[in-house]
Amino acid sequence: MKISLQTRVAQDYLSVLDQFNLDLFTALAPAFPKMKVLRFDGSFPGDRVEIELQVGPVKRRWTSLITERHITDQEAWFVDEGQELPAPLTYWRHQHLITHHGTYSIIHDLIEFRTKNRVLDYLVYPVLYAQFALRGPVYQRLFGKA
Repeated sequence: MKISLQTRVAQDYLSVLDQFNLDLFTALAPAFPKMKVLRFDGSFPGDRVEIELQVGPVKRRWTSLITERHITDQEAWFVDEGQELPAPLTYWRHQHLITHHGTYSIIHDLIEFRTKNRVLDYLVYPVLYAQFALRGPVYQRLFGKA
């Protein structure tokens, strides 16, 4: 399944890209489930991000590897791909794309995920969509509304 979200912000796309760091990562964390950062290398190919998600007494690990990073004169992006995923996820690819639009930029969260079956994909979709939609106001608070 695919999720595509866009947030318009007031800063230049390269400035936004430069701020994809641990502080932003933790600011973007949803209130639920509880998240603990175990490792955050950055957003360059070969970097790893490891978190622990906790729901009550149950803890699950999520590890992603940064596999791509590109910068052009109109856009910049990096991709994280799931290596160790919490159930029910079996596949994860998240492209963080920032596009240049003159006086503002648009942050695109382009997510592709899978679970063990299509029915479960449809059940997980609204939960993931809601969690990532909550990033928009955080982006606008940190980078300004455009």
